[in-house]
Amino acid sequence: MEPEAHCAFTSTIPSPRPMLEVDGTNLVSDGTRETSRETSDDRFGRIMREYGPAMSRLAFGYERVASIREELVQEIALAIWQALPHFRGDSSERTFIYRIAHNRGLTHACRRRPEHHPLDDPDQPLEPVDPRPQPEEQAVKTHQRDRLRSAIQRLPLAYRQVVMLLLEELSHAEIAEILGITESNVAVRMNRARKSLKEALEERS
Repeated sequence: MEPEAHCAFTSTIPSPRPMLEVDGTNLVSDGTRETSRETSDDRFGRIMREYGPAMSRLAFGYERVASIREELVQEIALAIWQALPHFRGDSSERTFIYRIAHNRGLTHACRRRPEHHPLDDPDQPLEPVDPRPQPEEQAVKTHQRDRLRSAIQRLPLAYRQVVMLLLEELSHAEIAEILGITESNVAVRMNRARKSLKEALEERS
């Protein structure tokens, strides 16, 4: 029986710490300085520059339709902005960001599931069409990439999540923390996903 990705997510926003104000500077109760609004803006900008492309790739794992996928990316960005003031360093920044993306993507998938079946639409392009002529080698690579991404899209969501995160070079420990499962479960899902992908690619070759 295939595992299901349940429509639930791990919390990313801890309860706020008490605030004090000294000479116009916000301090938390343990005496550390709270990040200023300007610094928060800078940090958010840096995060989006650093993780923006990855957010788009992860969104592909939850939504194939390009226009709707862009909306999901914007939802993820908004969720990151809202959660940043509550980040206390209990995990790495990377894990924190990917967990938010996972939560938003899972919420989106659960919300869309009853009314939308993107895999039934074979005419949806995986990437914007580049009108410029491509060398043969590049065309082959593009075709192989699209075959792989199409096969990933057809995996059960529980397997798809693990694959997309592994492709972002996250460790099994990081993936387990993001998805709220054990490292053993990550390994099991990855092995089953590899087997399914191999079978899918062989069928289409």
